[in-house]
Amino acid sequence: MAADHFQDPRLAALYDPLDPDRGDLDPYLRLAEELGARQVLDIGCGTGVFALLLAARGVDVVGVDPAGASLDVARAKAGAERVRWIHGDATALPPLRADLATMTANVAQAITDPGEWRATLEGARTALRPGGHLVFETRVPARRAWEEWNREASYGVTDVPGVGAVESWVDLVGVEGPLVTFRWSYLFASDGQVLTSDSTLRFREREEVEADLADAGYALVDVRDAPDRPGREFVFLARSPAPLM
Repeated sequence: MAADHFQDPRLAALYDPLDPDRGDLDPYLRLAEELGARQVLDIGCGTGVFALLLAARGVDVVGVDPAGASLDVARAKAGAERVRWIHGDATALPPLRADLATMTANVAQAITDPGEWRATLEGARTALRPGGHLVFETRVPARRAWEEWNREASYGVTDVPGVGAVESWVDLVGVEGPLVTFRWSYLFASDGQVLTSDSTLRFREREEVEADLADAGYALVDVRDAPDRPGREFVFLARSPAPLM
């Protein structure tokens, strides 16, 4: 289930202006080049930033997302015709033979239900060609990132073209085991309306993710550090088994 701000058209339109620096995607672009990926499945593509960066490099991209409002934003962007957009998730994809499947940013953690997580891993594996790769990131639980999710640390005002000034901030709602729930609030200066969006992320330990990958039929290739957030992220790279010769 997509968070509220991906489902609401007014909030989906804020996603890119409120987070314009997507340097976190650079390592994924380098990895796609390193692997020689010619077809990429972008799971949880959102407003299409990563998918369009790949497409501009000549990569055949399929972007899938359960939030229709976010896909509407993606489809309206320049170059969107180069990407195949699918409204849905990784459990119900058309036949693909992708070289690489990706879940950037919070996508992997936003799949909080264990059954849905297993189904997503299996769906991605089915969409990969034999020997294809899956890469995704999750926050390191021990760093307790949620302790920094408060209004004091997150408050900002952004002048959004066509919208006007928007104040935004985040509040921690609760922590229940590995599940962390938080609420973003957005105040529109144009009409004084405040919209809120709740999200829940699942913080998985490294050993748990490695076991999940093995159960889904992957071979673990590497667990890397996110270069822009050293010590804060696990970046998992796994391979779909190639057929026996």
